[in-house]
Amino acid sequence: MYNTQFHTDSLADKSFLITGGAGFIGSNIVEYLLKYNAGKVRVLDNFATGSIDNLKPFLNNPAFELIEGDIRDIEKCKEAVKGIDYVSHQAALGSVPRSIADPIISNDVNISGFLNMLVASRDENVKKFVYAASSSTYGDHPDLPKVEDKIGNPLSPYAITKYVNELYASVFSKTYDFHAIGLRYFNVFGPRQNPKGAYAAVIPLFITLAQNNEPAYINGDGETSRDFTFVENAVQANIRALFTPTAQHEVVNIAFGERTTLNELWNEICKLQQIELKPTYRTERKGDVKHSLADISKASKLINYKPLVSVKQGLQIANEWYKSNFAASEN
Repeated sequence: MYNTQFHTDSLADKSFLITGGAGFIGSNIVEYLLKYNAGKVRVLDNFATGSIDNLKPFLNNPAFELIEGDIRDIEKCKEAVKGIDYVSHQAALGSVPRSIADPIISNDVNISGFLNMLVASRDENVKKFVYAASSSTYGDHPDLPKVEDKIGNPLSPYAITKYVNELYASVFSKTYDFHAIGLRYFNVFGPRQNPKGAYAAVIPLFITLAQNNEPAYINGDGETSRDFTFVENAVQANIRALFTPTAQHEVVNIAFGERTTLNELWNEICKLQQIELKPTYRTERKGDVKHSLADISKASKLINYKPLVSVKQGLQIANEWYKSNFAASEN
């Protein structure tokens, strides 16, 4: 991946910290930065949800550095940002159902940990702080497509934590002149996303089920829709945002800009396996938004974001990756 370059200047004299760099999106950002010869790429991760397997291709790279630690530990955060120019903050406890099951730990990681990283980055005079925000912030606001300045009431503890991140970043911008950019991700998917566990995301789960000729469980009637976003688009957004000067805190939608229903998604994945398999329907999940679609015009204007990989293209790439990394190992 990453045959397209999303930066203009040389990265050789620049240092980067990726929190949550052993995770799905974080490790893809690490891959991009090292491919284009970044001077230093440091990862801070406690491996609660990330995996060392995601970092194995980079461990022997002299520009790569790994710090094992928790963002809830302010001293670890200060250690991690020492000498760093740019921070891409991806560390978080994702998943709406996880936050409903245990709102306290989601709050501790996603809010207290985020605040620690803001403070540490401010004190180190980091040049740019880009962080993973979330489309869950739109809550029950009915409008489609979603526009950054129109949000509703949050529908889960996770959504609250991600909104509080935005509030803190905005206050830091006004109070300390420390300007960050929040990327409201819309259902990012692709290689390195874990298909296993109670909180696995829908696309890796569907792909691995279909590859094993097993039917998917779909919550509701299958007409729930999402603006699924291939991970290369999210990486592009991070790289462009890191090098975009801003005079205030900004939040932008990062998505592809098209809606796909769960029924359409399952059918497309079955086509990739050349099978016909009907899903099993069950009750809708608490905290889920029925429909999601992003207006990406602000991201286009502010950071020159242009999603290059469609959902269908992304599914093909992801399908091949899961076939190589999970299906083969299961046999």
